[in-house]
Amino acid sequence: MKTIVFPEKFRQLEAFSDRFDAFRLQGKDCDVLFAMYPVGTTIEPHTHETDNYGVITKGCLYLTIDGEEETAYKTGEWYHVNKHQLHSARFEEETEEIEFWFKE
Repeated sequence: MKTIVFPEKFRQLEAFSDRFDAFRLQGKDCDVLFAMYPVGTTIEPHTHETDNYGVITKGCLYLTIDGEEETAYKTGEWYHVNKHQLHSARFEEETEEIEFWFKE
């Protein structure tokens, strides 16, 4: 059963992705994403034009950076992906996170 922990006001923000559920709050120097990943979601290797920090609010993120062995980030834990750094992700359980994409 899917239980979304983000308040309704957050879910009314702009939809961000068609690969997973996410809502974006746009800012001048940083966008904030409220993202939800169902069990079995995988995100292929990719890069961003932003410096990204995230905190897991529910579940667990398995993150691989620059081909290094993946690290599990659990509820309450923060992670960081540098601008232009190759990374991929997978989710073995229903997971939610808040991610900060710093433009500079």
